[in-house]
Amino acid sequence: MTWFDEDAPNSGFWSVHRYADIVELSRDVRRFSSAMGVSFEEPTEEDMTARRTIIDTDPPAHTQLRKIVSSSFTPRAVSVFEHFVRALTDVTLSAALPQGEFDFVEHVAREVPIRVLAKLMGLPDATLDDFIELGDKLIANTDPEITDVVWGRDDTEEYRRFPFRSPYGKQLWELGRGLVHDRLAHPSDDLLSTVLDAEVDGARLSQVDVDNFFSILVIAGNETTRIALAQGILAFAEHPEQWDRLRNDPTLINSATEEVIRYSCPTHFMRRTATEEVQLRNQTIRQGDKVIMWYVSGNRDEEEFKDADRFDVGRSPNRHLSFGRGGPHICLGAHLARLEVRVVLDELAKRVTRFELAGDPIRIRSNFTNGLRRLPVAVHLS
Repeated sequence: MTWFDEDAPNSGFWSVHRYADIVELSRDVRRFSSAMGVSFEEPTEEDMTARRTIIDTDPPAHTQLRKIVSSSFTPRAVSVFEHFVRALTDVTLSAALPQGEFDFVEHVAREVPIRVLAKLMGLPDATLDDFIELGDKLIANTDPEITDVVWGRDDTEEYRRFPFRSPYGKQLWELGRGLVHDRLAHPSDDLLSTVLDAEVDGARLSQVDVDNFFSILVIAGNETTRIALAQGILAFAEHPEQWDRLRNDPTLINSATEEVIRYSCPTHFMRRTATEEVQLRNQTIRQGDKVIMWYVSGNRDEEEFKDADRFDVGRSPNRHLSFGRGGPHICLGAHLARLEVRVVLDELAKRVTRFELAGDPIRIRSNFTNGLRRLPVAVHLS
């Protein structure tokens, strides 16, 4: 664990790398709060009030918000989607694979998660490209190749009360409000209708609550799974013996799914803020200090994972941190993400004997996500 200074107006942060420490911090929501955001930014209370999502909320409020949608993400509820995910994957791969060489991000990893999310939330097909574009500009807000509003610049001050301190956060709100208006007039059995019908302490969610709930569902439900799929295929291209191993033993599909998620680690970190003075590994964390939990480091911690840097589709146990571990903030969509990754890998294993890189992977410039903008691949078909 190491302290790093930052330039003003930021005040520095603790960098936590060990698996066990990350699990301990995740569980201790009383002393390590999410209420001041999960990034390096140091927003005001007013900023957070305007843009607070479920991931920026501590119990008991977090628990109340989570209950609104948690029944849609249980293993049983998610299992109902398998037929849809498999049919969607079949259509997607039938269009992509005959090309021989293509961008896996554009033609597969981008397609499946957003269409599953659309099915779950009731998003119209005509809006999906807009949601992907806005999500990219918000998540990759440190990459000037993706967005012209880069976090950390002085000229983002006027956007500080929008999601990710960005005008694209406002655009996402506005796009969502149009769908909300339609759903209020025509309720359905989708997740968006569930959110709009929910009550907390006897009251419906406010406009701000709906805006932020909608935003985080759209972004988190799409970006992380897309990253896992793309990084997983990159790993198989770089380790073809592991692809052969999976194809020769389909019983490895579940452990391969977990290993792809561990190895890719779609979200690199989450931040907490100390609510009181705490001792950790002989260091004194002061009240108000930022604490950065590096999942990407914990997922390669040799104290938890044997041969931690090795990509191993048979790895067991595999208690990775990619969805969080311990405490209330474990990713709501973890079961759905696992389903999507598992089905896509399963269907690819039936059709593809080998992946080869057809060009250099283009990474997103970000310390928050492990995203790929492009993954040119050549596929050898069965």
